[in-house]
Amino acid sequence: MAETAKWYVVHTYSGYENTVKATIEKTVESRQLQDVIQAISIPMETVTEITDSGVTKTYDRKVFPGYVLVKMVYSDDTWHVVRDVRGVTGFVGTSSNDPTPLTDEEVYAMGVEKKEIIVNYEVGDTVRILDGPLSSFTGVVESIEVEKNAVSVVVSMFGRETPVEFELDQIEVVSQ
Repeated sequence: MAETAKWYVVHTYSGYENTVKATIEKTVESRQLQDVIQAISIPMETVTEITDSGVTKTYDRKVFPGYVLVKMVYSDDTWHVVRDVRGVTGFVGTSSNDPTPLTDEEVYAMGVEKKEIIVNYEVGDTVRILDGPLSSFTGVVESIEVEKNAVSVVVSMFGRETPVEFELDQIEVVSQ
C-alpha cells in the first residue's frame, strides 16, 4: 500500500477515551486491519501533587481529555471503523467527515512518537552547521546529549572560540 498512515484526532465523550481505544483495538484485531489502523494513543502525563497534609501523590492524567489519537491510512472504511465506535463523536478537522491529520511537528511535540536521529559524529569531529544564523560555519563537537536532542559545537567567530548549542540534526560531519 503506497499511502502512509497519519495521526488523526478523534473526539470522544468525556470519560470514554479508554473504552474507545479498547473498542478500536478489538475491531482492528478481529478484522485484521493492522496495516491500515496502526496505533491508538491517549497522551498521558505523570503528575506529582503534594496535599495539604504534606503527602505526595503521583498519578497519570490525560493530557487531552475527550480525545484519542489514531494512526491510520485514511479511507471510507477506516473512517467508518473509528466513527462507528460507541463514544466517538467525530474526527477533528474542517468537518466531521473531513478529518485533518496532525503534522509531524505536532505529533513529536505531543510525545506520541519519537523522531529517531542517527548521530554519525562524535566528540572531537569537525562538523558543518546546516541550519540557523550560523549555517555553513564549521566547528568542533564539544559534547553530545542525545536524550536532550542537543549537541554543543565550538565555533570560531570573530577570532574567538565560542560554544554554541544545536539540535542533533542541525549539523553534519565534514567529509575528510
